[in-house]
Amino acid sequence: MAFLSDIFGRMGRVARGQANAGVDAMEDATFEATVRQTVADMKTELNNVVRASAMAMSNYNSLQAEYDKYNRQAAEWKNRAGMALDAGNEELARKALAKKAECDTQVNSMKVAVDNAQATSEKLKQQVGDLKRKIDEGERTAGTLVARKNAAVAQRKVSEAMAGVGSADNAFAQLNRFEQTVSKEEATAKAFDQLASAGTDNDLEKEFAQLGTHGVDSELAALKAERQKATLPPPPYIAKELPPAGGSFTAGTKAGEKAGA
Repeated sequence: MAFLSDIFGRMGRVARGQANAGVDAMEDATFEATVRQTVADMKTELNNVVRASAMAMSNYNSLQAEYDKYNRQAAEWKNRAGMALDAGNEELARKALAKKAECDTQVNSMKVAVDNAQATSEKLKQQVGDLKRKIDEGERTAGTLVARKNAAVAQRKVSEAMAGVGSADNAFAQLNRFEQTVSKEEATAKAFDQLASAGTDNDLEKEFAQLGTHGVDSELAALKAERQKATLPPPPYIAKELPPAGGSFTAGTKAGEKAGA
């Protein structure tokens, strides 16, 4: 059962590892895609602004063309009125001046619209230019953000690996758990060994064996001294005084003693 549990546990770790890797890859891909999509949305907005600006500028161009047309017509009717006066036809000159007055009325009425359209057109052109610069900056920023995100993810993974934290299946943390398991097994084996040797007379036997060794050593030393003493020759004796004739020694000294001792 323990073997099967270990197998299923390892298979679960593999499956979770693949799932985590897939989620990480999806998050990274989603982040980059989201950033790119934001830039694409900015470009879409730019296209909308450009179309609106083009319509506004087209309106200004049309108003400007009408305005210029009425100005030309007013100048032409003025010239005709002069020609009529030169020809002595005052009535015709009066009619020409009436047409000129109509053109002047149109010019005056369009003047405000033309000025407003021109201001709007210039403003839109400036906004389009600003938006283009922002989009260019956004594209550069998007690339930088993606690079910073990838670098941050790599740094986080390295830091988690070095610290042994993070995912429950972190390899370093798993190795530490393996080491703890082995240490626990070693401690358990040592405890059982101590229990197995408890209550035996091994230590007592060792002590008596040591005592016996000391006795043999002492007896050997004594035997050596005895043997050495047995091999020594007996010390010679000499008389202190010469005995009288027919007498015997009454006292003696060992050879080597000083006279008169």
